[in-house]
Amino acid sequence: MSAATARFILICSGKGGVGKTTLTANLGIALAKQGAKTAVLDADFGLRNLDLLLGLENRIVYTAQEVLSGSCRLEQALVKHKQEPNLALLPAGNPRMLEWLKPEDMQKIAKLLGEHFDYVLIDCPAGIEDGFKNAVAAAKEAIIVTTPEVSAVRDADRVIGLLNTEGVKPIQLVLNRVRPKMMANQEMLTVSDVTDILALPLLGLVLEDEQVIVSTNRGEPLTLNSGNSPAARAYANVARRLLGEEVPLLDPSKERQGLRAKLGRLMQTKIF
Repeated sequence: MSAATARFILICSGKGGVGKTTLTANLGIALAKQGAKTAVLDADFGLRNLDLLLGLENRIVYTAQEVLSGSCRLEQALVKHKQEPNLALLPAGNPRMLEWLKPEDMQKIAKLLGEHFDYVLIDCPAGIEDGFKNAVAAAKEAIIVTTPEVSAVRDADRVIGLLNTEGVKPIQLVLNRVRPKMMANQEMLTVSDVTDILALPLLGLVLEDEQVIVSTNRGEPLTLNSGNSPAARAYANVARRLLGEEVPLLDPSKERQGLRAKLGRLMQTKIF
């Protein structure tokens, strides 16, 4: 394993709150469960939520800041996931790191991680400020996360332009919080609307799913327990596609809605 063969994937969005960090956590778990040694790097030094979503906030001793300063070794700062040992988190340091952190520092961290892991997922801060520029420096490819909302898509388009300028490729798209009924009623941008605007290959569609909120509050990513919720399946499928497997994309128009759909899912649920 070497930094030359590892995949450094930036997970980013233009607009905040579209599910970027949730995707990073779930994708990290899903890749690790497939046997890929995976590191998730929290590059969002301002907010630092990745540890919470993974339920690792109480196990942090050192951060990327101490690794860069030489106060500790990378192995000391990495927080291994207890239930999924192929996954490790490198936590973000103090928010004041943003005052001195440079793109070269992020490249140094990524290179260190690449010597130990197959995949390095970089949770990028929203927006296009210095935090974004630092995170991009560590990436070779990118996943753009957006919701089917006009403002989110417009912001994503701007980020894509910057990624192209930096030579990051491939850039793939994950469309989050898809609501088939609203799309059918033309109350929301459709999948083809978004892909036409952004001109990116679609890596995954994630349906709106209340279980995402539940799992986030618990610090237990949906992919951790082989859940069968729509979002859990979608995250797992994104991981399989990244690993090279051909997995058909979900067709929102075929998703059943309403009471009949809920009854159908209930009938499929095992009761012990």
